[in-house]
Amino acid sequence: MTEALQIGNRKIAASELISLLASYQMLPQLQRELIVDEAIEQTSRSANVAIDLTPEEVAQAKQQFYAEKQLKNEEDIQAWMVRQGLSYEQLEAVTTRKLKIEKFKQATWGNKLEAYFFQSKAKLDKVIYSLLRTQDVGIAQELYFRIQAKENSFADLAREYSLGPEAQTGGLVGPVELNALHPVMVQMLSSSQPGQILPPTRIAEWFVILRLEKFIPAQLDESMKARLLNELFEAWLQEQQKQMMSARLEQVATETQEDVEKPLT
Repeated sequence: MTEALQIGNRKIAASELISLLASYQMLPQLQRELIVDEAIEQTSRSANVAIDLTPEEVAQAKQQFYAEKQLKNEEDIQAWMVRQGLSYEQLEAVTTRKLKIEKFKQATWGNKLEAYFFQSKAKLDKVIYSLLRTQDVGIAQELYFRIQAKENSFADLAREYSLGPEAQTGGLVGPVELNALHPVMVQMLSSSQPGQILPPTRIAEWFVILRLEKFIPAQLDESMKARLLNELFEAWLQEQQKQMMSARLEQVATETQEDVEKPLT
């Protein structure tokens, strides 16, 4: 038995590690990190792409990492390294990994951001709207006509009759991205003009009255670029994990079939 490490009084063999990682539900995270590291290494070897760090970037990454971990001096750093079981060589890899991942994202999907943004824009646009909902169709119809006739304001009726948290704000909701709303609401708001009151419509158990207050188009600013880069990265990573899982299941199935077909001796 080859001993891999000792924690307290327990000696853990190398052959036990995979089983322990699986038992503590840590195997998917390890798999994720290994996929990322391998991809970064492959990208770094590419003739057209380089994600190596300058000494200045390494120093800045370290300082940012230490600030995040609240490591204020060399003593704090050494104590943290002992707790994590890290060497100085491993420490540099840990402190610069976040920056390398960001460079990898940019190198892989940076030139696809604009196309992805316009593909996703309809879901990223935001709206501010007024909402009044009730479970009684008769009340919904009456309130709609009262708003239309300007007998009462939308805000006053929402405060008195709406059965959701929007009652606390006079029916006002947002800004909120369209992708966070019910598909029926998205269709209604996307096809209306600001100030237009939409008649009661059945959505699930509710009868809702809507009024679009403001439409806010999404912008491809730095914050949006970072968000979309992360979305593309996560989608890629999930697909890589899915493929690895499928390959593993096929391997297990093959091994099981081979065991079944073994002749009895």
